Amino acid sequence: MSSTSSIRVRFAPSPTGMFHVGGARSALFNWAMAKQSGGTLVLRIEDTDTSRNSPEWTEGIIRALAWLGMDGGEYEGPYFQSANAGKHAQAVRTILDQGRAYYCDCTRDAVIARTGDQNKGYDGFCRDRGLEPGPGRALRFRTPDEGQTVVVDLLRGKPVFENAVLEDFVIARADGSVTFLLANAVDDMSQGITHVVRGEEHLSNAPKQQLLWEALGGEPPVWAHVPVIVNEQRKKLSKRRDKVALEDYQAEGYLAEAMRNYLMLLGWAPSNDREIVPWSEIVDEFRIEDVNTSPAFFDVKKLRAFNGEYIRALPVERFTAECLPFLEEAPFDIDPAVFDQLAPLAQTRVAVLAEIVQMVDFAFLDEPPFDEQSWNKGMKGPAAEILAAAEEAYRDAPWETEELKTRLEQVGTAHGLKLGKTQAPVRVAVTGRTVGLPLFESLEILGRERTLARIAAARTKLAAG
Repeated sequence: MSSTSSIRVRFAPSPTGMFHVGGARSALFNWAMAKQSGGTLVLRIEDTDTSRNSPEWTEGIIRALAWLGMDGGEYEGPYFQSANAGKHAQAVRTILDQGRAYYCDCTRDAVIARTGDQNKGYDGFCRDRGLEPGPGRALRFRTPDEGQTVVVDLLRGKPVFENAVLEDFVIARADGSVTFLLANAVDDMSQGITHVVRGEEHLSNAPKQQLLWEALGGEPPVWAHVPVIVNEQRKKLSKRRDKVALEDYQAEGYLAEAMRNYLMLLGWAPSNDREIVPWSEIVDEFRIEDVNTSPAFFDVKKLRAFNGEYIRALPVERFTAECLPFLEEAPFDIDPAVFDQLAPLAQTRVAVLAEIVQMVDFAFLDEPPFDEQSWNKGMKGPAAEILAAAEEAYRDAPWETEELKTRLEQVGTAHGLKLGKTQAPVRVAVTGRTVGLPLFESLEILGRERTLARIAAARTKLAAG
């Protein structure tokens, strides 16, 4: 694809109450394509379906795009499809005047009764009935009986569709509202769209939309139908079965940079087997023609690993700032000075920011949280003896990380245990969990008085059975 500022690609989501990660990937592909070509990204909200036309849902789309990095300065718009109703109506009249559309009162049940096939498309029954517009009568586009429609697709070459097998499709409903197929074609023409990047499930719509473009005197855009995104069972991602809302990942504490990087790899790969790649380099290297057509696996575990990498690469000051919204919702108050000490330790451990709450809660609660599984795992064997020895060893120890570690190692040696086994009951006594931040740094930050009080409380609990 040649680099030219005349390229205009559009992202046209429908408000649905949540922003699908598949839509987010399409948005990013469109954005990257526009940026690397010096072209323009056009944002259009497909809001003609009144059942989905909610201002809150539209605002959700805008917020989601902004979180990914696409604020208002990165695209033209947003335009609203509903604002083009006049042009849609004119297109209907143009097609009718050409004799390329007709009214139809067939129900789906009637078509099935005639054809005997639930999967068969419309059979053209009303083509020559000469029906006038009226209640219950939709307007269908008359597809050609002969010839072929060739779709130029940057990923798939030139798929050929035999016109004879294309059903006469509805372009306007009985209430006069136009369908997605016509509205999209009209809007793309009026907004000068040259390239359309969208999911492969729309490939079957492309020949129909091309026929509409041609009927309306326009030159169809260049298409790019990107691969479907699947889950670990290799089934298409579904909001009924999978976690697909971008907002849910944001709420869990995934960083926009990590999500953006990961989504770009669903069908495309940077050079030299790299995966963690800055956005600026992705934009420089991305070419829509290089996108693979095989289904792309949305691997949540890999996304989580990506996010951990991005978190660890943050300046600690930004990591602290990113954690604050999660800590503000926690059931305890934080001491900023204490958290500033814990943050560098936590940054090496968390994979998503929401984990910060359980990672540091022990330092801000009056008593450590109680987790029965952790207690049962950590407080077995010689746990009581180790806690007693640790309490004694720590009573007069210089309160700094290395000395605290050395003292506990000595306790373990006396009991014939390695440090990992020795520190387990101490960790559970002090933090409430078997896993967490580095133990001895945590003890230093917590302080002698609180550490010894928690060890003593754990000994009492153990003795009580």
